[in-house]
Amino acid sequence: MSALATLLAVTAAAGVWAYRDLQGNIHSADVDNKIGDDRPPNMSPGSKNILVVGSDSRAGANAQYGRGLSTMQSDTLLVLHLAANRKWATVVSFPRDSWVKVPACDRGDGSTSGPHHAKINEAFAIGGTGGEVAGAAACAIKTVEQNTGLRIDHFMSVDFQGFKGMVNALDGMEVCPTAAIRDRKARLDIPAGCQTVRDEEALGYVRARYGVGDGSDLGRIGRQQEFMRALADRAQEKLTSPGAMYGLLESATKSLTTDKGLAGIQPLYGLASRLKAIPPGRLTFVTVPNYPRSMDVPSDTANVVWRYPEAADLFTALARDEEVRKEAFADARAKPLYASAVRVQVLNGTGTPGLAGEVARSLRRAGFTITGTGNAPAPSARTSVTHPAGLGQQARALASRLPGASVTESAEAPEGRVTLTVADDIERMP
Repeated sequence: MSALATLLAVTAAAGVWAYRDLQGNIHSADVDNKIGDDRPPNMSPGSKNILVVGSDSRAGANAQYGRGLSTMQSDTLLVLHLAANRKWATVVSFPRDSWVKVPACDRGDGSTSGPHHAKINEAFAIGGTGGEVAGAAACAIKTVEQNTGLRIDHFMSVDFQGFKGMVNALDGMEVCPTAAIRDRKARLDIPAGCQTVRDEEALGYVRARYGVGDGSDLGRIGRQQEFMRALADRAQEKLTSPGAMYGLLESATKSLTTDKGLAGIQPLYGLASRLKAIPPGRLTFVTVPNYPRSMDVPSDTANVVWRYPEAADLFTALARDEEVRKEAFADARAKPLYASAVRVQVLNGTGTPGLAGEVARSLRRAGFTITGTGNAPAPSARTSVTHPAGLGQQARALASRLPGASVTESAEAPEGRVTLTVADDIERMP
């Protein structure tokens, strides 16, 4: 959250980027040789996808925010998509409890992690085992790319201390909680009503989770998005105060780490200027559509899974540089389709023995209900999903997890289930 807040504040402050001595504050990390070659294609070269990480590393002054955590942690993870025509942008927030596949990553300590399923924020910690931001960012980039299909062009990371310094430089921020918030983990205890928060209270406000609302990460994301907008507006008000702006930018840049392409006053100024030129109302904040994983796996009450096909539609639109409207997800929230409600028969249309069973196991891990496996009546050149009338949404939910799979309604399809016929072109699910 703090990294994007930095960029939005810099956007407002773009006219005062005459402070050349801030250049040396910005840290850079080389991730190119750590990500590998297994990456999504760049479907829209003119657009930019920037991975933004709010790091709660417990190193140095941040040690007070948690004990027993020796690795870097990503408190917030999001992607800023800047359109090729620079007329709109979308910020996609990833709930840190998202249950995803984390690929094999270089830990930075001489070892390599194996691919496994976990919370999405674990990727930053795995790659940062050796204490280097480059490794942490590389693993986070690989995880986001392989689960979304989005090609990440840049990354930014800001830690707790930078966020607090930014808020303090602006003389605090006004928040108006409708109920008192008391969250020991976030070190926050404030009453209901409008008030100005700074320092520890400001940080606690955007980190609070268990002492407010339903205790979920989703409510926290909403507060963070509101706070980002307010921080940018507050910075705009302070443009006539050189002291305040210098303090804001000094705090931001001292705690900022970027890839080599963004590491410098000029690249950040250019990015901030492009954001500043976006018309009002066309900077959209969305959260990846999701639902509690307990709806598919009753024993898991701690995580969320992304909702398909809506999540796939979101990622595909951004990959193609198509503008996203927040309203498009309203129906999905009202009528969720759980993976467990999709009954699937898996048929092997290849000459590879056991492939249907392997795919069925992957689908079952993702929450789908498998009704059976077998061999297709004839070899198939393309992975496909067929369905009877009335199960089109279920078929799309399945196909969206298998890039390239076609969807066809068939009067001959078995009733009450969709049929996945696996071909040699199948791409394994995240």
